This record gives sequence, C-alpha cells and structure tokens, in this order.
Amino acid sequence: MLKAKRASDSSTPLRSLTAAVMDTETTSLDVRKARIVEIGVAPLVDGVVDRAGCFASYVDPGEPIPEASRAIHGISDAKVAGAPGFEAAYKSYLAFAGDHLILGYSLGFDLAVLKNENERSGIPWKLPRSLDVRELVRVLNPPLPDFSLDKVAAWLGVAVKDRHTAVGDAIVTAEVFVALLPVLREKGIRTLGEAEDACRRRRSAGDETPADWQEALAGRPAIGALARVDSYPYRHRVRDVMAKPPFVIAGDLSLHQALDMLVARKISSLFVLPASPGGPHGILTERDILRAVAADPAHALAQPVSKVASFPLASVSEDDFLYSAFGRMRRKRYRHLGVVDQDGRLTGALTQRDLLRQRADDAIALTDAMDEAAGVNELAVVWRKLADAARALVAEDVDPRDIAAIISGEVCSLTARAAELAERGMGEKRPGGLRFAVMVLGSGGRGESLLAMDQDNAIVYEGEGEAWLTALATRMNAILDEAGVPFCKGGVMARNEAWRMTGAGWRKHVAGWLSRSDPQDILNADIFFDALPVHGDAHLADALRRDAIEAAAQSVSFLKLMTLTAATAEPPIGWFGRYRLEEDGRMDLKRGGIMPIFAAARVQAIRHRILDRSTAARLEALRRAPEAPQQVITKLLEAHKILLGAILGQQLADISRGVPPSSRVDPKDIPATDRERLKWAVEQVKSVRDLLGDPVG
Repeated sequence: MLKAKRASDSSTPLRSLTAAVMDTETTSLDVRKARIVEIGVAPLVDGVVDRAGCFASYVDPGEPIPEASRAIHGISDAKVAGAPGFEAAYKSYLAFAGDHLILGYSLGFDLAVLKNENERSGIPWKLPRSLDVRELVRVLNPPLPDFSLDKVAAWLGVAVKDRHTAVGDAIVTAEVFVALLPVLREKGIRTLGEAEDACRRRRSAGDETPADWQEALAGRPAIGALARVDSYPYRHRVRDVMAKPPFVIAGDLSLHQALDMLVARKISSLFVLPASPGGPHGILTERDILRAVAADPAHALAQPVSKVASFPLASVSEDDFLYSAFGRMRRKRYRHLGVVDQDGRLTGALTQRDLLRQRADDAIALTDAMDEAAGVNELAVVWRKLADAARALVAEDVDPRDIAAIISGEVCSLTARAAELAERGMGEKRPGGLRFAVMVLGSGGRGESLLAMDQDNAIVYEGEGEAWLTALATRMNAILDEAGVPFCKGGVMARNEAWRMTGAGWRKHVAGWLSRSDPQDILNADIFFDALPVHGDAHLADALRRDAIEAAAQSVSFLKLMTLTAATAEPPIGWFGRYRLEEDGRMDLKRGGIMPIFAAARVQAIRHRILDRSTAARLEALRRAPEAPQQVITKLLEAHKILLGAILGQQLADISRGVPPSSRVDPKDIPATDRERLKWAVEQVKSVRDLLGDPVG
C-alpha cells in the first residue's frame, strides 16, 4: 500500500521517490466554478510506477455536467449517478495517498480545485507537499512547440493511453516523470529538494502560474525535522563489544565433549575448526545440539561435531560499526557471528546477547540492506536514508569523524553492491583465470566521505579479460550514478582505461607519477595511496598499495613535491582573523581546511611507511615517530574534527533547502556557539607546515 511507505524528504533521490501521482477531471477549466467529477492516483513506489495499484473514484458534483466538459473526458451525469459526493470521495483519496508527496501535470489547477472543493464542504485545507512535472519540463526547456502532456510524452517516447481519464492521465504523468530522470541527472538535479529548488528558481525568473491557481499554491510546506536515533551503534565498533578470544572445537570431537565445554564456559556456541587448511570455520550452537538429541536421543551425543555443525561461519569485521553487524543479524536472523581481523583471522564472537542493549531502527540499518538490494531502484532507496542517519547523528552530537566513517562505509558498500549487480547482469561469464579488485579511492578510502561526493574508483586485475572488465566497470559506474553517486567530473572511474590496469600496469604507472612533477600526477597519486578494496580479490589491491607506498617512501623528490603541495595551501582567513569569502559569501573548507591536513598526514604516513588510511589514524601513528610535534598533532586532530563537522552541518542545511551539498560553508549558517571554535580550527591549518618540517631539506 502506498500509505504504508515512508514519506519522501528533501534528501530523497528522485530515482527512488515514493509519491501519489494525482489527476482530476472536472466540470470546468475555471477553478472558481469547477467541480470534481473524478479523482485518480497512480502510485509511484520507490521510483516504479504501480499500474495495478491505482486509485480511482467518480465524484457526484451535485450539478449537471456541461456538454463541453463531457466532450473532453466522456463522464456523463449517468456515470456519476450513485457515486460518492466530494467529501466522501476525498476522504477515500486521503486514505490512499496518505501524507505522501503529490505529483501531477499542471498540478496547480488540480490543487486549486481541491482547495475550493474543501472550502465548499467545510473541510480545512492543508496544502500537501507537491511537485509539478510540467514545471520540471520547463526547467529543462526542451525545444517543443508547447508543453502539453501529449507533446512532452511524445518527446520522451512515453505511450499515451486512456487520455482524459483521471487514472490514465496520472499513469502517463508518472511515466513521463520516470523518463525525465536521466535528463534531470545530466542537469545535476538528483534529489527532491534539488527539483523543488530548480522549480522555485524558474518561477522566480518569471512566474507563469495563472492568478487563480496562485492562492492555492501559497505557502508550500516543507518536511519537518527527523527523529532522533540511538547513536550507540554508530559510535562503537564490533571490537568494542565482541567476546574474545573465540572458543573453538575440533570437528572430530563428540557432541558430548562439546556440550561439556558449553556448560563449563557458560557460553551458547562454539566455533568449529576448518576441516582442512584454508577451509571455512563452522559453528555449533546449543540449539544444534538440542535438535540432534531430539532426532536421535540414544546416540546423538556420540556423533562428531562436524556432522551437526553449520558451515561456513558467517562473520563480520572487528572494524565494522555495530549498527551494520546488528542489521545483518536481524535481517539474516543470525544469533551468532564470527569476528575477523583485516587478514581474515578469527578473533572474536558476537551474539545477540552482546547487542541486547542496542537498537537498530529499520530506517537506518543500511549496509546489510545494500547487500540485499536486488537492483538499482532498491539501492537508491537504501542510499536515500544516508542523509537521514547523518542528520540524526549530528543531533546526538556524534563525533563528525565517526559520521564520516559511517558515510564512507556506505559508499564502499554501495560500490561493492553495484559491482556485484553489474557482474550479475553481464551477458558473458567472467573469463577463466581472471582476478580483479574494485577499489574506492580518495575520501571514501580514507573513511572521510561526507554528503557531497562523486565516484572515485579503480580496478586492478591479473589475467586475460580486458573487454569483459571494461563492460563490467561501465555498468558499475552507471549503476552508482543512477543510485545517487554522480560520475566523477575528473574521470577517476574504473570505466576509464587510465583507472583500470593490471598489477604490473599500475606499478609502472605509479613509477611514472613518482618520476614527474606534474600537479595532476601528485593528485592522482594522493588518492591512489588511500585506495581501499571493496569487491573481488582484496589481496591484489592491498599488495599494490603496499608496493606503491614503499616506492613513494623511497622517492625523495616525490616526497618533497608532496610536502610542498601540502605546505603551500592557504586557509580562508586573513588579517584581523576575518574570513576570506568568495563572491557567494562562502569559503571552501575542503580546499583551505581539511585538504591541507589530510594531505600533510598522508605524506608523513608515506614517509614513515604507515599503512593506516584515515587522517586521524595517521596522525595518531605519527605520535610514535621520534621528535614528533605532539602539540601540533593534537591541534590538527581537533581542527580536522571541527572542520568536518562544519562542512557536514552546512551540507545537511543545504540538502534541506534543495541546494546540492558541497564543501563550501557560509559563516552566517554556523551557530553562534560554534563560530569561535571554527575560527580557531581554520587558523590551525597553518600549522601543517610545522608537521611537515622543511620541504626542501
């Protein structure tokens, strides 16, 4: 049911919008006199038109239907005889549409008529949140002789059926909206808020809305603040609550021996050692033993553990946030999970008992939902919840670095799922002997993504199959773009040959970067050193990154160039502590704030062969270096946190306004209580030079 779905908000991608696409048929085109004779709704659910689930109701207008109107829509007095009056029909319509966004074509007319009908019936009028598809077409301004529904449908190749029936026109409008989405994406209009803002700006440039519609459209509503969430699962990782070390048992021992271990240690499960080297672990639980005893009471406990245990053991990483692990347990109905380290070694156990004090709301269990997504629409539905979760976590005063890590984790999960869906949709099977890894680069790899992101990804491979990989990467990048992560404007994507190479090719390419002094080579190398494998053979990517860091650490000239690049960045603050603002009244806190900090941390990490990826982890690791400037590191860590928080807060505010998020911050939007902290943080950026030391020494 449409009513059961969550209402869309400003951050909802248009690709996954849920809305009631509404149309009316009336007795007149004069909104002051028109009476409704039919209401129709075509549900748009998560970006898909539900033709079979439409709502339609004739309405008795209480007066004869003029012949001129009957000639258009074919609804006669006989057809509406016995139909409900407006009040009853409108009540049924509201029960179906709920509080969802209303889509329509020339929607101002329908809403104006509805307003007048409500007033005649003594029903208080509340303008719903709405979006006029005709206005979106006008934003795009295609070369059409007119903007009638028929002409626009023909332009987009949408078949028109049952024209001038309420449901028929609603279905055509819904399909026109879906067909507009790729064109809107090309214009940078991806979310509901951005679509509303584009329509507002077009109206402000010259509003062509008829005067008798404007009163009904006054005071368009906005979505209210989001509910707060329990932030503990976002603040803590699996390693913080897991039981360790894990208790294991050999598969050839008896169930009787296993039961003795469970009782003695007061635990509910045992992990079973692999049957052969390199094989998977298994798990034996109390319930497994009880089922075995129920099936064969006399002999069950003499059976070997391997006969009853389940293989393979489901596991999560010890670095995963709890919300991700909890979501997986809930969706898969697991009661126990193994916990592994970065090298896949079993290090702990996680049970439902460990998580009983935690909550994982359906709306924010993101990672596992991505794993389950069957297509682009479902991926987009999950992705749209990210801004909701970020806003709720900001309200709970969660560390912005943790929020950035959560966002980055979802970027990686989304990329991995896009790669899986792309591979599943390939016409050809993967060529034999081909190994590859998809890598997320830049801020996603560092765990520092915020909400203004585009794609940064690459592929490393071994074996034959370049044509197959080209097709895979092209599909993967297209899926990410449709789901809500735009194409990289700089072309850093696996679909481009320069970012898809064999291991030997990458090593040669990195060597070329290290031997030149082109600023673009520095930029490419910078994001490559943050590479994180998310799909495929992770060993290929990890080995390549280790070799690249080692080669860079040995290149004195390249390190000097990286140092100079990081040291010459200027924070946006001038004389007397005043911000240097650009023409739009904003300052770029990425270019003049977090970038110098993460660039300095990266170059020092390479110099000291530190394999950590995040800026905070790199700076903390640097503390152990001889003569490390402890006070400088402490200040840069705090400044990095404050700057990330300021950018994130601005992005959330912009998303609510329908403005595409960026790293540009308006100081006037910073709460008064935070302004001094932000100014302090911006001033600390200059101390990256103290961290880097003499760049030419």
